[in-house]
Amino acid sequence: MKPATASQNFDDSTLHGGLTLSDALAVPSPFMPRASLFDACHVGVVLRVVLLVQGVAGVGAMFGTADPLDWLLRFSLLTGGVLPATLAWLIAVCAFKVRLNRLDVPWQWLAGTVLGAGAGVYACGLLALMGMLLAPPWWASGAAGMLLSGLVLAGLFWRAKARTPAATAARLAELQSRIRPHFLFNTLNSAIALVRAEPAKAEAVLEDLSELFRSALADPAESVTLGQEIALAQRYLDIEQIRFGDRLRVQWSLDPGADAARLPPLLLQPLVENAVRHGVEPSASGAAIRIATARRGGTVVIKVTNSAPAGSGLPGHGLALTNVRERLFLLHDVQARFRTTCKDGLFQVRLEIPL
Repeated sequence: MKPATASQNFDDSTLHGGLTLSDALAVPSPFMPRASLFDACHVGVVLRVVLLVQGVAGVGAMFGTADPLDWLLRFSLLTGGVLPATLAWLIAVCAFKVRLNRLDVPWQWLAGTVLGAGAGVYACGLLALMGMLLAPPWWASGAAGMLLSGLVLAGLFWRAKARTPAATAARLAELQSRIRPHFLFNTLNSAIALVRAEPAKAEAVLEDLSELFRSALADPAESVTLGQEIALAQRYLDIEQIRFGDRLRVQWSLDPGADAARLPPLLLQPLVENAVRHGVEPSASGAAIRIATARRGGTVVIKVTNSAPAGSGLPGHGLALTNVRERLFLLHDVQARFRTTCKDGLFQVRLEIPL
């Protein structure tokens, strides 16, 4: 049998219905650790809880008011008790979330609603001190606090379920069974071709491949540093550089001050692979890929840009980009930004995450 050469790469078009490595790596593992039910330390969560409670208070203030001005005065006075109590509940949940999450789920709900009852009584006490309540409704305030905290916990429970989607385990297994093996085969063929001529380079290629799959198969953490993600993307591009040679032109513009930012694992590599698949593969002359990071105050900006040949290549199904967007927002909520643009033959993915 004739030995394989680097030019004997598997063509994507011969493997219909498969998925790229980025599609596989971008899908969260079904074995993610249990998400935090009391993860109320995010700005987005705090904002939503405050708006919910203030909305309920605003509706409650409508009862017994004759005109909008009377309602506005009553609502302003209620806010003086409701808002501090809401923030007190959020601070307590955030401060003790590690201990609370060690409890069994029924006890978690009980603890959250008991804290809500305490917050309701606290709000009632504040309003009584301000002279708004002649006969403070302690029991009603405690019950209202329990009801509102139950609604908030239901929202946090839904958010936790979204971060650990056990319901998608069967779908994930089906997707993984259809992963297109072209990347693995092409890398092995490239390494085989280099074994005799450049054994050191062949060894480096296999080491990079091993690190990529080790990261893909490892027990996933909730987040990793941007520096770790960059190192993984560099290994991937080193492998593809052997395959494409001068057709793949990579430019790095990295800010060391941004390396500590946290993001979901295996988030950057799928974006880089998309740039290779849709920019380099379809073009006979290749394409340029630029990966840039920059720290701007408390925000880190990440850009992945590639030149895209007009009218070449097959459009992707968008699984990787959709998954990257969803996982980014699940980790950073309203503090994250995700945007894609295509202009003048350049396709760019831009991410903004808190440092």
